Amino acid sequence: MTVSRSMTITKAVVLSAGKGSRLLPLTADTPKCLLDCSGRSLLEWQLDALFAGGIEQVAVVTGFRADKVDAVAQSQRDQGREVTTLFNPFYHVADNLGSVWMARGQLDRDCLILNGDTLIAPGIVTLLRESARDDAITLSVNEKGDYDADDMKVLREGDRLLRVGKRIDDYDAESIGFMAFRGKGREVFVAEVEAAMHRPEGTTSWYLKAIDWIAPSGLVFTVTIGDREWAEVDFPADLDNAQALTARWRAAGR
Repeated sequence: MTVSRSMTITKAVVLSAGKGSRLLPLTADTPKCLLDCSGRSLLEWQLDALFAGGIEQVAVVTGFRADKVDAVAQSQRDQGREVTTLFNPFYHVADNLGSVWMARGQLDRDCLILNGDTLIAPGIVTLLRESARDDAITLSVNEKGDYDADDMKVLREGDRLLRVGKRIDDYDAESIGFMAFRGKGREVFVAEVEAAMHRPEGTTSWYLKAIDWIAPSGLVFTVTIGDREWAEVDFPADLDNAQALTARWRAAGR
């Protein structure tokens, strides 16, 4: 059987440096990625999904209470998984573009990037690995009926990305915060992140701004997740939804 070249992506970077201030007091001494979701932390659910979906090596970017995340990574290594951490000392003054900049050395080969607050089913990992375009960037997106101000909105032409951002006027989907980078697409992204961090607005930017800047080049594509389950954890209601979702997963034997 011929193996898809994109299915050879076996590395992922998880951006988990943030504190999660909108979830205080739950995050007063616990990073958002370690909040409990049905007996496991959000990060542990993410790692389970990534490894179940074929990823073999994960680098977790840490920041707030990095010691606690380091302990989870050590527990994963004790189980035989290749999980490392990379500390971002600028987490309290920079947005997640800063975390990607800190992790740019990890993008030494084709890989996935996952936001630290995105809960995903293993099927989404497999879908993204199968769909990742050669020499391009592939963004996984969700389609729904209504979008709110906090959604990272997406505008497409076919499966090609035209725009991504919270405040764009026209949109037809939302980014779920999970992307694949291959060949030239990965190289262009790393170069754009490096250039952005040399500009005054670099430390206050999301890394998806870099994707928006790259989109006119025609190197960014999208894949729709369909009915595959996911959740983003930003607010208390989101955490309730994530706990309900993971409770269903546990009941189903995950």
